[in-house]
Amino acid sequence: MDKIKIKELVDTAIEENQELFLIGLNFLPDNKIYVEVDGDNGISLQECIRISRAVEHNLDREEEDFSLEVTSPDIANPLKVNRQYIKNLNRILTVKSKDSKVLEGTLKNVSEESIELEWKAREPKPIGKGKITVVKKATIPFTDILEAKVKIIF
Repeated sequence: MDKIKIKELVDTAIEENQELFLIGLNFLPDNKIYVEVDGDNGISLQECIRISRAVEHNLDREEEDFSLEVTSPDIANPLKVNRQYIKNLNRILTVKSKDSKVLEGTLKNVSEESIELEWKAREPKPIGKGKITVVKKATIPFTDILEAKVKIIF
């Protein structure tokens, strides 16, 4: 199977809609091609079908049999590419870092190197009894992120 040709076909199909971006292209056993695509405003079933047809119509099943799956990302899966973080600005993320810390906060900023989370915490008053609510922030480099998921709130 010509993986370079398939990658070019997928890229060409995605470029037709500037809102779309590739998350993953995997070649699985038994000639199964798995393409995961997202969009800045989500991705419709029609777009997945369009991409699938664009790839499938340029490959010859008689030359080599294959199966092709074009899908949108599962909300339960971790974020993988920078554009997914940008898409989820102002949403609550749960981030596991390489040093086993787990932070949960609102995604406030995304750069090429890191993300910034913000959350509220209750802390003892500096003077006297009781607690006060303070706003905490953390900048987390992408290299330190083990896993980041959007928190689903019902």
